[in-house]
Amino acid sequence: MSHACKLATGNWKMNGLRADLDEARALAAGFPDAKCGILLCPPATLVCAMADALSGSAVMVGGQDCHAQTTGAHTGDISAQMLADAGARQVILGHSERRADHAETSAQVAAKAAAAHAAGLVAIICIGETESQRDAGQTLDVVLSQLAQSLPDEATSANTVIAYEPVWAIGTGRTPTLEQITEVHDALRANLPDQAISLLYGGSVKPGNAAEIFAIANVDGALVGGASLKAVDFGAIIAALEAA
Repeated sequence: MSHACKLATGNWKMNGLRADLDEARALAAGFPDAKCGILLCPPATLVCAMADALSGSAVMVGGQDCHAQTTGAHTGDISAQMLADAGARQVILGHSERRADHAETSAQVAAKAAAAHAAGLVAIICIGETESQRDAGQTLDVVLSQLAQSLPDEATSANTVIAYEPVWAIGTGRTPTLEQITEVHDALRANLPDQAISLLYGGSVKPGNAAEIFAIANVDGALVGGASLKAVDFGAIIAALEAA
């Protein structure tokens, strides 16, 4: 394990209604004295309500995206300041689903990260290769290029986290080998502007494989999708991180 801070982040994606806040409360109740950082990123409609529900607990709340501009004529978008005002402390940026579904470029991700920093939010910047890029032997070229182009100049361990998510492993149940994860995380660590920036692994992280992933030297935590929706599943992953 590196000297960076440990963090377990749950990305609820487009899931969750007010009734599901009970899962967030149950998670917080299970970790009153968490040894690692715990973050839940619900859809924007729940950020304020979840922040209220988890007030005083060890679980932080974050957003799933933000606009690069502070205010303006951007119907349907949410600024970093709005997320902070709603109670968010962090924000996921550049997730592969946003890069693919919304054609987001690394330059746009860097601009959003700068906006997040300006609003006092920690930016969790996602990078990762597609299956075709992996098969073509381009993995390190792709992720290191995304890293360089997605990081704003002011990125430090205090305001930025990097999440490596191989696109082909997200929601598919497939995970890279431990050797493949090690190779990428070692390369990312060597190219970080601040060696204390936390490196998360994401992509089909489950209670059953979390411990072996967290045993990898440069893995500081996880960005978890589906398994973060239920307190019992995400709690088991968090427990594995605390024990790592």
